[in-house]
Amino acid sequence: MSKVDDFDSIISEDSEQKEMDAKNRWVNKMLKSAKRKHRLCPYYDKKTQACFLMLTLKGTDGKCDRDGRFDNCPIFIEYLEKAYQHYVEKKKPLPSDFQDLVNPWLVI
Repeated sequence: MSKVDDFDSIISEDSEQKEMDAKNRWVNKMLKSAKRKHRLCPYYDKKTQACFLMLTLKGTDGKCDRDGRFDNCPIFIEYLEKAYQHYVEKKKPLPSDFQDLVNPWLVI
């Protein structure tokens, strides 16, 4: 491997790391915003204990095993990561608050 190839790989790894940092910062910001506004997950149905994100993202009829808590819910985090990718791909400004995050694009 030449020095140029090494340099290119270092630069590409650095840019990927910066993108992951920005993504993680935004996801954490949305989690904090959602915690301020909602005590339980906004996509959780108390009556049936169903997770609407699980229905939408996974296509399975799943009961929420976290009782509506979304602190470290992998499905809620996956939803936020997909939303981030959608906004970045479309070159739209990222929402600054969870209430600004709308999901008309999340139709599977």
